[in-house]
Amino acid sequence: MNMNQKHRQKVPFGTPIFPDKPRLSKEKLARRKAIREAFAQRCQKIFDQVAPQLITEHYGWSIHIEPNSGDYFIDPDSEVGFQKAKQKHPTARLMEMCLNETGTCGRI
Repeated sequence: MNMNQKHRQKVPFGTPIFPDKPRLSKEKLARRKAIREAFAQRCQKIFDQVAPQLITEHYGWSIHIEPNSGDYFIDPDSEVGFQKAKQKHPTARLMEMCLNETGTCGRI
């Protein structure tokens, strides 16, 4: 073994990263998933309302949505748009989307 190489210990699949931390119950995981999906649906509803007007002039721009107030912030730079949103709603959860046909950001 070369001195510059590090020895990595193999960890069996499914082994918790932090074994001292208790695992979440299936009910709690399901509740968290339902909350995430409800949040995404509220954001998608706002996006579907405003996107048709905004896409014509701001295609490809980033949009950050705060669903509780219905506010959204657009900017060609994602980070600047995020800062605008956090200035008005410092503790709120935000969803970032892209002003295009699908609302997706980036590529997979």
